[in-house]
Amino acid sequence: MYIHALSGDAEFLRVLASSRFSGTVHSIFERTINLQCDQNGELYTISCNQLDNGPNSLVIDLKRFHETGLKVGDAVSGNGQTLLIGTKMAILTEQAKEWECILPPYPSNIETLQVNTAFMKEYIAAHGKCGGMKKHPGPNTPFEAEMSNMLAQRSVLLREALAARLIDVALGHALGLVGLGPGLTPSGDDFLVGLFSITNMQDAPCCLSCHFLEEMVIKSMQLTNEISYMMVKKAASGQVRESLVQLLQALTNGTLEELTSALETVISIGSSSGTDMALGLICGLELNIEAGGSVCLQKL
Repeated sequence: MYIHALSGDAEFLRVLASSRFSGTVHSIFERTINLQCDQNGELYTISCNQLDNGPNSLVIDLKRFHETGLKVGDAVSGNGQTLLIGTKMAILTEQAKEWECILPPYPSNIETLQVNTAFMKEYIAAHGKCGGMKKHPGPNTPFEAEMSNMLAQRSVLLREALAARLIDVALGHALGLVGLGPGLTPSGDDFLVGLFSITNMQDAPCCLSCHFLEEMVIKSMQLTNEISYMMVKKAASGQVRESLVQLLQALTNGTLEELTSALETVISIGSSSGTDMALGLICGLELNIEAGGSVCLQKL
């Protein structure tokens, strides 16, 4: 089966073009498959055409993977501009459009950002998906209630520690969120992805130190699954999926219609993943707005 790649992470495409990629199929889902690279141990994602671009990913001209005959453990190799997966699939990358995650800079017009952040917070309260960082309004099981309480408590403690510039304390609370919550990418991980998206924006007053982020990457490996770990690892260096970048662009320099559309796209991600990421964005935005450009945690 020969399939064209529609777009892909620019660095992934460069690696494939150099014929330096080999590995195995790590996991298979309806709309994505994950490949484990022999060279660096990282996971790379092949996504169906309904999904957006992301770090270490290719979007291909296919609706779903459930009838492809691929199996976990199948060998994967890059042969110039063709990615061979087992004996069932060859992905042609020559015409793929390069995508690169470029976060918008933190805006100088704080008033607009304040208005948009408040709108986003209200929108999520009304339309965000429950079950993760956002609590269910009605009755739920004791386990779900306890998980929800833990997510809320640890995210609040993280925010308070960052606001007080207690970085070592904040690191402990951030690690307490890793792997916590439901889903293939647990809610705590999704929340951190949103937070890291903001702190990696150029000129953000509340950025995070290299030490903080390095410790997060090192210690998170043992606290969550491999797929979610790669998401957190990439976010720690400011590499997140395209829909989050578009939401940040709308927040900083978009119309209300563009912001609403971008919010709807993010909230539709997963069962609650998009809502959890959006709440992480709000946490980071509010920290920066409160800081008012007067403090940079990277210097502490």
